Amino acid sequence: MNRRVALIGAPTDIGAGVRGASMGPEAFRVADLQLTLEGHGLVVEDLGNLVGPSNPWLAPVDGYRHLSEVIAWNRVVHDAVLGQLQGGHLPILLGGDHSLAVGSISAVARHCRAQGKRLRVLWLDAHADSNTSVITPSGNLHGMPVACLCGYGPALLTGMSDRMPALNPSDIRQIGIRSVDQGEKEFVHKLDLDVFDMRYIDENGMRHTMEQALLGVDEGTHLHVSFDVDFLDPEIAPGVGTTVPGGPSYREAQLCMEMIADTGCLGSLDVVELNPALDVRNKTADLAVDLIESLFGKSTLMRRSR
Repeated sequence: MNRRVALIGAPTDIGAGVRGASMGPEAFRVADLQLTLEGHGLVVEDLGNLVGPSNPWLAPVDGYRHLSEVIAWNRVVHDAVLGQLQGGHLPILLGGDHSLAVGSISAVARHCRAQGKRLRVLWLDAHADSNTSVITPSGNLHGMPVACLCGYGPALLTGMSDRMPALNPSDIRQIGIRSVDQGEKEFVHKLDLDVFDMRYIDENGMRHTMEQALLGVDEGTHLHVSFDVDFLDPEIAPGVGTTVPGGPSYREAQLCMEMIADTGCLGSLDVVELNPALDVRNKTADLAVDLIESLFGKSTLMRRSR
């Protein structure tokens, strides 16, 4: 795993239906993300916050809400993430809402093609984020990034990686899903996405789930984790705009992160949808930092590795 890390703040809630995710990057900093990672021997540079258009808080137009602003933010994110990857750093995008993953993952996909590496995306989320302008109930673009990355959406988003689509659906594994709109469910089936929903986790356990999600990951794989904080059960992580009961527990989430770390293949990370306005004394940010720490080597393992 790359030991040189770049923190990139993207303070916007432009794609969301609830205000407040724009304050997420500072909440991660208050929770000492940089110092925590440096405690594991990482060289961490905080690049500060990117700048993009403000949130006009307007109604959807033709099935998209704030489309031009979302495109502008994703372009800025794409360029920042790509620059850090090309410079040999592991970028951590601090959101901000999940629409920003279009720019982040488009940059990672472009970098992987240039490096001849396979890309595997782990999408940790309560939601499938696979709506389109036709089936969306809200027009909020934070519900559409997977569809855009798979080639369904406005050309300025679907083609951001200089290839359309940026990803094949087979590159993505979705974990923790438990809230999907009916039209979106049919679209997910059409895409043939690999979805490890909460029923799958309940029936098979997190260990088996992660073993399946990580099948085929090896030294030739760039592993990108797109971590929406609403992946977690709201009892332990209340600071999100779209809480859905019945998510992974603290220990399930820790095991998920530790098994990702065990691969040694983590190459980039999004952490999104943290909403400090809905949090309790930065509880959710502290938990997210704890889990990110596990992605970079903190482990509860006491037995000797074999």
